[in-house]
Amino acid sequence: MGMEKGGQQIRAGAASRYKTRSLPGPARPPLSPLGVCGQLSTMKRLVLALACLQLAEGVLRINLKKGESIREKMRAAGVLDDYLKKIKYDPVKKYSSKKGYVVNQPITNHLDSSYFGEISIGTPPQKFLVLFDTGSSNFWVPSIDCKSPACFNHAKFKPSESDTFTPNGRSLTVTYGSGSVTVVLGSDTLRIQNITVTNQDFGLSEEEPTQPFYFADFDGILGMAFPSLAVGGMPTTVQGMLQQDQLAEPIFSFYFSRQPTYQYGGELVLGGIDPRLFHGAITWAPVTQELYWQVTVEEFAVGQSVTGCCSQGCQAIVDTGTFLLTVPQEYIESILQALGAQETSYGTNGYCTLGIEVTYLPSQDTQPLWILGDVFLKEYYTIFDTAYSRVGFACSA
Repeated sequence: MGMEKGGQQIRAGAASRYKTRSLPGPARPPLSPLGVCGQLSTMKRLVLALACLQLAEGVLRINLKKGESIREKMRAAGVLDDYLKKIKYDPVKKYSSKKGYVVNQPITNHLDSSYFGEISIGTPPQKFLVLFDTGSSNFWVPSIDCKSPACFNHAKFKPSESDTFTPNGRSLTVTYGSGSVTVVLGSDTLRIQNITVTNQDFGLSEEEPTQPFYFADFDGILGMAFPSLAVGGMPTTVQGMLQQDQLAEPIFSFYFSRQPTYQYGGELVLGGIDPRLFHGAITWAPVTQELYWQVTVEEFAVGQSVTGCCSQGCQAIVDTGTFLLTVPQEYIESILQALGAQETSYGTNGYCTLGIEVTYLPSQDTQPLWILGDVFLKEYYTIFDTAYSRVGFACSA
């Protein structure tokens, strides 16, 4: 997989590659030191020095631990095979001034599919681990009133123990690839290190699917897609950060380690980009629909052979909350054949499993829809620019 900018190709593996429409980008004020790439070697050293200084001042780098994966836990509990046979995971269900800070938020890898980090809600703060998900927009954590087994072994928010909590009373249901979560709404103070958002709306889950949420190491989900995608018109956390001048720049970026460990799976940078986490030029792709972080795919190839599959245009959602690379139904057979793989209902012991699955729903303009999940994003430092509705890709360091 890869993208190209001019004559420069950004590769992400030998099996296949993509190319997005390359943009020079509109003029915008210079980024803070974390977002500047120097042209001369001395300038590069200066930028990196400034970046290190910026990261050291007022920013706490937290390394998080990762427990056993959901797959490992479910196998140990003897429920994995039955779950994989009866419950089909569906990654497309969830698609029906210089004030502020630049925060590097380390994130831990989960099942090689979920990257999560620590936040807090309330006064005094109540801590939670949340999945940072660019494929959804709602923000929720378990409630003390949740009676689902999935809530039993996770941190639960206690409204009565927060001096700043305000109840809303409205309830709604948020659908994900592995099931639906019912929440009741409220608002409180959200903190991510030294970022503070007051009166942030969020959901308190009352019902969660037992499998697989019971086995997840993260407690809740913090959606980072566009406000128009939020179920019930719920204000997003990114909106709150921007409206309250908590971000140095209106962008955030992700780095996923190619070799994630229990202690370190990557980083989420809020309010800037970190030149230490990527190399080479940034290729920008415009968002084609402000629901998801959706961009155009213009080319698809297997090995060095261009297939022409997307010669009439394809759409792709850049989704940190999906592990797999999902491809349109009409392309899956030729891709599996080119890779020497066979399609089965679920993986079995003794066989390698491709991180590829079928996407069977078209985008709104009827073009074939891809989802660029973590398998793809491990190869790229990915930048989400809210000011100019574009996504940037650069080779990960």
